[in-house]
Amino acid sequence: MNKTYLFYDIETTGLNPCFDQVLQFAAIRTDLKLRELERYELRVKLNCDVTPSPAAIITHRIGMSELQTGIDEYAALLQIHHWFNTPGTISLGYNTLGFDDEFLRFSFYRHLLPPYTHQFANECSRMDLYPLTVMYYLFKPSVLRQWPQVNQQPSLKLERLNEVNQLVVGQAHNAMVDVEATLALARNYSQEREMWDFLLGYFSKETDLNRMNQLDSEALLVDGKLGSQQNYLAPVLKLGQHCQYKNQTLWLRLDLENLIETTVDNIPKTTYVIRKKFGESELLLPVKPRYLEKVSLDRQQLAKKNKTRLQENPELLTAICNYHRQYIYPKIPGIDPNAALYDLGFPTPHEENLFRQFHQAPASQKMTIAQQFSHPVHQQLALRIMGRHFPNELTAEQLNLFNQYLQKSLYGCEDGAGIDYRGQYKLTVPVALTDLNTLKNSALSAEQLALLDEFNNYYRQTPRYG
Repeated sequence: MNKTYLFYDIETTGLNPCFDQVLQFAAIRTDLKLRELERYELRVKLNCDVTPSPAAIITHRIGMSELQTGIDEYAALLQIHHWFNTPGTISLGYNTLGFDDEFLRFSFYRHLLPPYTHQFANECSRMDLYPLTVMYYLFKPSVLRQWPQVNQQPSLKLERLNEVNQLVVGQAHNAMVDVEATLALARNYSQEREMWDFLLGYFSKETDLNRMNQLDSEALLVDGKLGSQQNYLAPVLKLGQHCQYKNQTLWLRLDLENLIETTVDNIPKTTYVIRKKFGESELLLPVKPRYLEKVSLDRQQLAKKNKTRLQENPELLTAICNYHRQYIYPKIPGIDPNAALYDLGFPTPHEENLFRQFHQAPASQKMTIAQQFSHPVHQQLALRIMGRHFPNELTAEQLNLFNQYLQKSLYGCEDGAGIDYRGQYKLTVPVALTDLNTLKNSALSAEQLALLDEFNNYYRQTPRYG
């Protein structure tokens, strides 16, 4: 089997993976030497039950008129899922493990497609160029001509890296432009072959686990989310593996002031733990002088002070370990079917077979198959797919149910417009119009103001459903 990289990027209606949708998808497939083989590009029509975020509109600059064109989301997701699951595909982009991958995971789930197979099946796997960028910035900065600065602080945003290094030409936050820029970065990084090959190992669960097991209890964690002021590095102490979430190891930050105030009664308030998953974005390094010198002296001293206190109070360290290893994410009551991916568990082989039949059947037969789904949440997801894309195939009763959902989804009701697994509500038209008015008071270009006016006019003139 010939393995390939699939460099990809998405533009979306917003940041919520449960309720927002893909608007643009672009990808370039390469061989392992980063030679281009194929490229793909999709523009997706706005769903009738999705309200775009005005902040997203002025970022990717896809206006309301353009959102009425393109293919439907159902067809787009079937195609994207096929590309991701082509045997031997390594899917990657810039901060894809921080955003895009989860977004697509929920998109696949909502469309009754296997949400995880691109991570492990048929020799498929994932990577992310953002954490590699952090490592090159810290330890091999000569790989790029220039590292961008914003307000005298380094910025590792893709658009800034592209701008100062002139990687590709085109508007940032256009999906294909961002893919081309990401691929150009990868080609630069791969010139430092030894470092490139070493860093790729972090995205192999087996290699990452082996490296982790070779570390002492103390390590340096590299993560872009730590920010430039922390130099993207933090001294951490291993607390062990989570008792329920077996793919997580827990690492306690040692360089925070609050840690010195910790008692057995205030652990949630004074400790900060990073949940590291095998083969994903946070990278761990041994505490060696060449790595430690990247951490400021005051943070080194604070970490040493905190570590000493914990060593002198083993019962407190045990209490911290027990709290975080046994911590369970809170359950949100009444979450929307769109957001139930992590609650439902994996479908049975029988259910997976019914999902495949649903996709393969003509539109006129899909609901007959959906009525055989054993879980009512899956039946709801099928009804929403049909209502968005094949409303003429619904009975009068089914169409009425979908229109009730549509009314709530766009305009809300007494209990909101759908809530996700984090307790966040779906964006409604009234909330979006309020957000729009707030945005208009910020510094915007004439093009962005025109996009907001188009958005405002579209929703002010659109009759309410139901």
